[in-house]
Amino acid sequence: MLPRSLFGLLAAALLCSACSGTATTAAPPTPEEPVGRFASPNPGSVNTYWLRVPQGLLVFDTGRNVAGGHQAAAEIKRTGRPVVAILLTHPHPDHVGGAGALREEFPNVPIYASEATAAWMRADPLGFYPLAKQADPDFPAQLTHPDRTFAAGQPLDLGGVRLETAQFDPGESETATAYYEPASRALFAGDLVGDRVTPALLEGHTCGWLTNLDRLAQRFPDADTGYPGHGAPGRAAAQITAQRAYLRDFRALVRPATAPTSPAGARLDPAEQRDILAELERRYPGYPRVASLPNLQELNVASVARELSAENPDNSPPACR
Repeated sequence: MLPRSLFGLLAAALLCSACSGTATTAAPPTPEEPVGRFASPNPGSVNTYWLRVPQGLLVFDTGRNVAGGHQAAAEIKRTGRPVVAILLTHPHPDHVGGAGALREEFPNVPIYASEATAAWMRADPLGFYPLAKQADPDFPAQLTHPDRTFAAGQPLDLGGVRLETAQFDPGESETATAYYEPASRALFAGDLVGDRVTPALLEGHTCGWLTNLDRLAQRFPDADTGYPGHGAPGRAAAQITAQRAYLRDFRALVRPATAPTSPAGARLDPAEQRDILAELERRYPGYPRVASLPNLQELNVASVARELSAENPDNSPPACR
């Protein structure tokens, strides 16, 4: 279990990196491009996408706060096409904080989420949303919840296309949904995959995340372009492979420091942490943080060390060995 103090750090990390809301990146689709993108500023840039469909646009995720939602809406409106539906990939604050703003900009447009994501948002078992409001005054005082839910793996017929869906257990987040549109071969997997970014590993489920990546690749083998929650779109298979390699490298670097024979035993020694951080930077130089915490990577190392200390390698899923 992640210490309560780290829950607060994680919520703050997911929210306050774009409190200023000044610089933005927007890429509305051209007639040749089926998907547009709005990215909030770094550190912690987070994406909102919109997919052209016969009846208008499908929007995926809503940004981290009210300003981000309105900024995304402004770019969406530039397309001149109506929004048919808004879909959430997972319940982290930086992906649902702009839902109210989008609802205001696009009244009566339904917001979809899996039953598991909707339930997590209503229960907020880790207390993310009050902490998010403390970290970012622009996070909504009252969260806008999805008004359409669907069962795990249920396909959705929206805007003249059929979306395939898949639900995932605790990994990057406690629950997650991937959406796949077969005609465009576009895969919207939220934070299951990031592109050349330093992730937040504070929830301590890297093994679950690796298992989810294997399931994602198996479930959507024909996916062409992946649209990650953080970072730039790219070839879906390559992004999944790169995310898997990053997590495996991270675990492999941390594991020796948790061995009883390490200098500090199972406890992480400061010198060990420094060595791990240096090697991560050498292998993955300049990867921007998905969150604003300046010591995010130090917290990641400590969290993964706790996770590995509690694991029994003999009973680990194949993806985690």
